[in-house]
Amino acid sequence: MAEAAGVSQSTVSRALAGDTSISEPTRKRVIEAAQKLNYQVDENAARLRRGKTGTLALVMICRPGQDRKDINPFYFALLGSTCAAASARGYEVLVAFQDSAANFWGHYQERRKADGMIVIGTSENTEAWDYFGALPEGTNWVCWGAPNDNFPWIRSDNAAGAALATRHMLVRGYRQIVCLGSETSPQRQFKERFDGYAAAMREAGLEPVLQKIDRGLPREEQGRRAAAALAESGRPFDAVFGVSDEIALGALKELSRRGIAIPDDVGVVGFDGVRAGQWSVPPLTTVESDFEVAGSLLVDRLIATIGGEAPSPRRVPVRLVVRGSTRD
Repeated sequence: MAEAAGVSQSTVSRALAGDTSISEPTRKRVIEAAQKLNYQVDENAARLRRGKTGTLALVMICRPGQDRKDINPFYFALLGSTCAAASARGYEVLVAFQDSAANFWGHYQERRKADGMIVIGTSENTEAWDYFGALPEGTNWVCWGAPNDNFPWIRSDNAAGAALATRHMLVRGYRQIVCLGSETSPQRQFKERFDGYAAAMREAGLEPVLQKIDRGLPREEQGRRAAAALAESGRPFDAVFGVSDEIALGALKELSRRGIAIPDDVGVVGFDGVRAGQWSVPPLTTVESDFEVAGSLLVDRLIATIGGEAPSPRRVPVRLVVRGSTRD
């Protein structure tokens, strides 16, 4: 190719690498010669020379034994936005689904398979988070869904979003609002969302009420059971706030099954902005994270860490999406 372009081999190498010291006419001759000879750059060799793989690993933590199609759709949306953000920044993404010690693996840097790692998924799999938390110092990683603050995390603005949802219900005349959730779940965001709800209730001079969800069940079933227990408890209520959309959707179905009119008798609001909420009957009012910003923050935080910066926690902005499960 150097012979065809009439230049040295080193000039060919620098021209194809985008070296600014190569003049534009010379670069053009090299590119034309490469096209004529159907030459393709060996990206693996180029990355080896640069000391970078140009790849990011994305690990999706699942519940042990969970069918992949049953993963919370929120995480699939986050997966998509993160891959899009990585692509926009010139990175490829290696995706792995992990759920047990048989397939836990995070040594992408040491094996030169990726420059860093993004970990997302359920906090219920404590064994997985223990594994990733014990990775060697110097591992480049950032996570979403971590059960504690010791990890380099990105999260939604959970407390602010829950307060926004609660105030929305209060403005529409709901007063006996019950939160379906948990203060002790490994899902740290559930505690933050309950705290945001409770703060908004107290600001309105009302007492917050928590209807606890059962551990270890699918989210929709947790919501269904919590709504059933609430309806059978005799406690008066005119609205429920589910700390996730799937919990809220389970509650909506159970309340409707019992002949309770949604939203006239009881309002229902969720949190996460999963697509299924658009198609429930009635459609679910929800607090939605900005998925594009979430993906960008995860990727940019990881790239900064790869570049030597100390990781810093960040909150993703949220917005209220008003649909038919609350009064106009």
